[in-house]
This record gives sequence, structure tokens and C-alpha cells, in this order.
Amino acid sequence: MNLHEYQAKRLFAEHGVPIPNGEVARSEEEARQIAADLGGHVVVKAQVHTGGRGKAGGVKLAHSPEEAAAAAHQILGMDIKGLTVHQVLVDELAPGGIDQEIYLAVLIDRAKRRPMIMASAAGGMDIEQVAEETPEKIIKVHVDPFLGVKGYQSNYIAGKMGLPRELWRDFHKITSSLYSCFKANDASLTEINPLVITGEGKLMAVDGKMSIDDNSLFRLPAIVEMRDTSEEPEAEQKAREAGINFIKLDGNIGCMVNGAGLAMTTMDVTKLFGGAPANFLDIGGGAKAEQVATALRLILSDENVEAVLINIFGGITRGDEVAKGIIAALEQVKTDIPFVVRLAGTNAAEGMAILADAEMETAVTLSDAAQKAVALTKEAK
Repeated sequence: MNLHEYQAKRLFAEHGVPIPNGEVARSEEEARQIAADLGGHVVVKAQVHTGGRGKAGGVKLAHSPEEAAAAAHQILGMDIKGLTVHQVLVDELAPGGIDQEIYLAVLIDRAKRRPMIMASAAGGMDIEQVAEETPEKIIKVHVDPFLGVKGYQSNYIAGKMGLPRELWRDFHKITSSLYSCFKANDASLTEINPLVITGEGKLMAVDGKMSIDDNSLFRLPAIVEMRDTSEEPEAEQKAREAGINFIKLDGNIGCMVNGAGLAMTTMDVTKLFGGAPANFLDIGGGAKAEQVATALRLILSDENVEAVLINIFGGITRGDEVAKGIIAALEQVKTDIPFVVRLAGTNAAEGMAILADAEMETAVTLSDAAQKAVALTKEAK
């Protein structure tokens, strides 16, 4: 689950990270009033779950309440990478301007299986671009979750970035606070880009990004209330309500699989044989016919799908339940799109018997199923 900038920065501030004063506006008049309350010199920023807002015209400076209202008028309703802007953050400008921009984040290093601080003196830029073009500018330090961020670690980072020594103590406080926010909210990412040195010689987080581990939301009711469903594709909303893990992709082979690992393998094998998955879809363990039917409706709602690949390995999930779900979905959603089904494990034979009269390809192995699905998409062309 991703948070908006204003939500992330408020959580940062709760843990001690200095941020600018600011409020969210959903109309020109609200932006004008907020700017007036902040003294007139503000930045107006689109609140959408994507990067590149500035390049798209979604970030504008204003030096009066009237300019702030005009900026909000231009930004509200704007389309940024397919997302419509419904609200803007009106923040005071950094006191004395900005002398330097720094990148600072806490994230999970899955290879090392522990949190990692990542920092760079090349703040304000896309970190992916920095990593590709000048990887030596990125500093990484792993954190022992039992010890937290130690002073020698933040000092090492500050020294490598060339941060003025008089700011090292404050930098340690911010780094520790960002890690504290990361840990307290079960985040997979807390990011400040940029963390600036203001003209008054102070550190301040003028932007923020935060991603929460969905698996922890059951114990974070306050975070759940921050979810902005208008930012999510309708199919992903329906999938979440049905307890299905679904992410839309750009390919033309709809995939329905049980288990995240098997789903990733199915996508990889499909790519290996020249196909392009249209989605990641994990119906989970123990899925019933209703969930299977919902999953298929989600897949078939994608106009790009030219073939459907179903790969089920029955453990808790039963092959006959999957087959019933497929039949139920096809009764509700009439389609000419071809299917390839591979069932293995618990009640696989019973499932295949239920599907015997349905017009669809079957396969014994995943490789066979993927090749058949790819061939069907080529026939469609």
C-alpha cells in the first residue's frame, strides 16, 4: 500500500523528522487560504501515487495566495501517468531557499534479509537514474534490527556524502527517526527525496514517499484509513475485496495461479517461450469456486488478453473447486478467448473431469501449458 506525500511526511514528523508546514487542498479557494496562512511563499504539489510530478507540471512555486490558487487551478484535474489529480499539497518554501539536496531512504534488502539505509548526495534526481549512471554515488548501510541505527553508521554516510560536520548530529537524528517510522509502520520503504539543507543551514524533508507491507495492515487500522482507492485500478480493488492478489501488466496472456512463487514461475516460463503475461494473479491457498470465478472475471475484463493460462498445483486448493469456478465464470462471462488449463495435485483428476466438456486446451506440465498459451496468442493475430 502506497501513501501520498503529505501522509508520508506527517508520519515522518511524528517520529521526529523536520518537515515544512503545509496542508492539503482540494480546491483553488482552499489552496489560496492555506497559502495565506503560510505567508504566501509556497510550493503547490500534485498528490498522486507516481513519480515525475515535477516534469509533468504537477509541482509549481507560488509567491502569493493568488498565485497558489492559480497553480492549484492548473494542477487539479491534471492527468499524470494515467492518474487524475484530486488534491494538492500546499507547503511553505524551505526557509532561506535550498543549498543542497540529498537522497535518504530506509528499505528492505531482501538478499541480506534486513533493513538498509540508502543515501546519496545526488538528491532530487530519480534514484534509478543515479544507480545506473553513477552507482558510486549511492551509499548503502545495513541495519541490525535489534540495534537500530548507530551513530557510527550515520556518520559514515554523512562523511561519504560530504555533509558539513556541524550537521552530522542532526543527520543522525533524522536517519534514526526515518528508521523508527519505517519499523513502527511495517513499511517496505520510507524515502526522503530530497532531504535539503536550507539556506538557514538546517536539514528538512521537503518530499516523502512511503510503502506499507500489505501483510501487516490487519494491525495498522490508522494506516488502512489512509488508503486512497481512487488511485488504484478498479480490477485491483475488486481483487483485494475478494482476497485475491492481482496486479495488472501490459501483456496479452492472462494468468491465474495459486501461490505467489508459482505465479512468478508461471510468468517467467511464459516469457521464456516468447509470451507476455497480462497480469500477476495469485488466488491463494484454499481458494473456493467463487474466488476462482472472480479471478477469471478480472482477467477477462482486460481487453488486451488473447489467451488465458491457468496453472494450479493442488495442495490446500482443490482441483475440482478450481474447475467449478472456471465453469461458473464462463457461464457469467461469455468469451471466445481460448484457455489452457494445467491442474496437478489434490483432486486434479476430478477437476479435469469437470472440464472435459469445456472447449479448452489442457496440459500436463507448465512448459507445455505456457507453449500452448503463447501459440494461441500468435494464432489470434
